[in-house]
Amino acid sequence: MRSEQALRHPSRMGALRGQPLLLLAVLTMFNSANALSGVFIPVYLFKAQQSYVLIGWYSLLQYAAGGLTVWIAGAWVKKKGLVHSLRAGLALSGIFYLCVLLLGIKAAAWAAPLGLLSGIASGFFWLAYNVLYFEITEKDNRDAYNGMAGMMASAVGMAAPFLSGLIIGMSRGNSGYTIIFSLSLALFTAAAWTSAGIRKRAPQGSYKWSFPVQELRDCGSPWRVFSPAIVLQGVRDGVFLFVLGLAVYAATGEEQKVGTFYLVSSLAAMAAFWICGRWLKPSRRKTAMLAGTLLLAGAVAPLLGGMSYFNLMLLGIGTSLFAPLYMIPMTSSVFDLMGRNDEAVKNRVELTVLREAALTLGRLAGTGAFLFIAAGTAAGERSFAWLLLALGSAPIAGWWWIRNKLNTKTKN
Repeated sequence: MRSEQALRHPSRMGALRGQPLLLLAVLTMFNSANALSGVFIPVYLFKAQQSYVLIGWYSLLQYAAGGLTVWIAGAWVKKKGLVHSLRAGLALSGIFYLCVLLLGIKAAAWAAPLGLLSGIASGFFWLAYNVLYFEITEKDNRDAYNGMAGMMASAVGMAAPFLSGLIIGMSRGNSGYTIIFSLSLALFTAAAWTSAGIRKRAPQGSYKWSFPVQELRDCGSPWRVFSPAIVLQGVRDGVFLFVLGLAVYAATGEEQKVGTFYLVSSLAAMAAFWICGRWLKPSRRKTAMLAGTLLLAGAVAPLLGGMSYFNLMLLGIGTSLFAPLYMIPMTSSVFDLMGRNDEAVKNRVELTVLREAALTLGRLAGTGAFLFIAAGTAAGERSFAWLLLALGSAPIAGWWWIRNKLNTKTKN
């Protein structure tokens, strides 16, 4: 069995050669499938009932199911290994799109169970991916890996929604949706097949169900400082993950405009992730995160002048350009905590669960605020723009909370 020291320095182990690229390939196919169809699921449901509340509840149940699945699946991961969880997430994601295909226009009536199924699939996948990501990276290359992963995600996020928008726009009725949902199903199948090359990890011991709570009770634990910042990250992400494409469709009524929006914004993100992945180092994280949080909040300002397609495009481009300054240091710093000592490495599954729990709490809070506004306010009204500005500013408080813990040298 690999030692904890070896896990924290995977680049020194010949047995893991090629594994990072393989994991990136699986992640890219997963992101491609979601980019093809995931951004249009809210639009598809919205077209059926014209209800923002429906989309809010769908997303709320998706996040809740995902967070609960991560906590419960932790025990399975420790007994059966990470690859089983990764494949379960891919398989369930495929089943989700198969259900949408079979339900067709009736999918809106099944939004709640579909949201739960999507959340469960995401929980299985991201738990396994995040632990695998930790095992194959270390502090010195984590920023570069995140830059590459972000650049790949941006590339597929650029091409896939644009292609989907073209297919939907050129098709009659909902036949375009049938095509893109089928393509996503095929990509999940391919990702599951590719994941067969990922080496199976040995069981990691017994699962500590209450470990996240115990960690937060420890006055000396850095997770007491970072967890609130992760919650505030989730407050923003929970709504921005689904609202931008939906807002573009509401403003234009054209799926092709949604695809163009993601084409332009993802092109900007790909360039930004490439630059930040090369420039960012642990010593620059504090400054980069501060700039990123302030600029991300400022990117929402154009919406105060109206929810027009032009203003939404400004928001998309600004978010894409500035998000890497925040996301790369934030992600890398949090995962550095898992490698700070052998005890942390031994409990990497439980610490991943803690991170996901904090993200879920934030996403539920942000989506709850969206539901409150959506229940009585049209998306085009000023109060909706102010809500996005407030949610988009949440990471500023997160940076303030952890600022003294950034740029510090930790043993990895």
